[in-house]
Amino acid sequence: MHSDEAAREEVARISGELGKLKGRADFPVEFLPVSAIRGTGELAGIGDLAGADCVLLYAACGPQSTFDALAGMGKDVIFFVRSRSGPHYLWYEIVSPRYLRQHTDGLKTKGIDELDVVVDDQDEIMWRLRALCGLRNAMGTKMLAIGGPGAWSQPIPAVTERVVKLWKMDIQTVDYGDLAKIIQDARADKEVVALSRKRADEYLKLPGTTLECKREFVDHCFLLDHVFRNLMREAGCSSITVHHCMGTIMNVSETAACLTLTTLNDDGYLAFCESDFVVIPSGVLLAGICGKPVFLHNPTYPHHGTITLAHCTAPRKMDGKKLEPARIMTHYESDYGAAPKVEMRIGQQLTSIIPDFASEYWQGLRSEVVENPFLPICRSQMEVKYAIDSHALAERLRGFHWMTCYGDYTREIGYALRRVPVQWEVLA
Repeated sequence: MHSDEAAREEVARISGELGKLKGRADFPVEFLPVSAIRGTGELAGIGDLAGADCVLLYAACGPQSTFDALAGMGKDVIFFVRSRSGPHYLWYEIVSPRYLRQHTDGLKTKGIDELDVVVDDQDEIMWRLRALCGLRNAMGTKMLAIGGPGAWSQPIPAVTERVVKLWKMDIQTVDYGDLAKIIQDARADKEVVALSRKRADEYLKLPGTTLECKREFVDHCFLLDHVFRNLMREAGCSSITVHHCMGTIMNVSETAACLTLTTLNDDGYLAFCESDFVVIPSGVLLAGICGKPVFLHNPTYPHHGTITLAHCTAPRKMDGKKLEPARIMTHYESDYGAAPKVEMRIGQQLTSIIPDFASEYWQGLRSEVVENPFLPICRSQMEVKYAIDSHALAERLRGFHWMTCYGDYTREIGYALRRVPVQWEVLA
């Protein structure tokens, strides 16, 4: 910037670009007014800087000390430089050798690295902000754990300790004895029972919904839905998970929790079975990034370029808008309660997160739905194909449960995980 007039023109250009970004964003974002400064001494004059979650740094020129000061605030920083989208920025030429590497052959900056630099492209800003939004909203999540936290075949205290440390998660236990009393009181309330039956009636009339289990199981699922919503409202949260969902919850609720978790997910809550905190943080992050329901499920063994993904509960509103067709059946292993067999969209691109048991190394897999089979396994099941050798995939798999959503969000997940930190590998 060689003049005040040129700086004013650039501020107007940036403001216009950010206005368009906000208009296109599929996640909640607010841009504060652009602040034009000449150097580090003027940072103190930016009154709204302290309250910002992220800094978009347009490095037209200026001293490196300004960048160091911003990085030192502990905020996320996206470093934007222009080559052809406007006036040519000085730091487009020297951001790597002078700032990131600081006159050496290796990365020297703390909190900013090569992936934080964007050249010209507004969409590159967009997906990074989407990732940071998801991460911001995942951190500190309060979650009700019905029957306490769990961890599939892992030591529960060690897993929950790491979840709390990495994700600042607030896990609130709801004892099954207390839940039984709450459900008993709900059954004694004629208005609650009538409302549950009315909601079940309305649900079963939804297009693409077929009842293939006892109707009373569906009524009980909607009563349980009512109870869970009240518990979350009282706790001031919107996330819940159910431990011992193939045992204790059935005795307490006189149904399976499967359909209840589906209806909660479709209405924008986060609702997971099994209380498996090995995988639950990945679901919280993925939902925050994609803004849609996510599917916690079992994988099977990869073969011939395909793998079957299945569980007895799955969201129907996987795109966040439209309900997929579903057969309301019993829970598979118990042949009891109400569970949905959701027919996932053929040809739909998917992102799966595969967390390791140690919560240190997550893998990502892109795939496509090719079939909704009806195998003697968990009810909601889809066959997917992927672009990796099946033997190589089998060799590299970690953990057990996966988390899957509609769409490709592998870039966003990797960008967010660098800040946790958890290692990320896309299997391809």
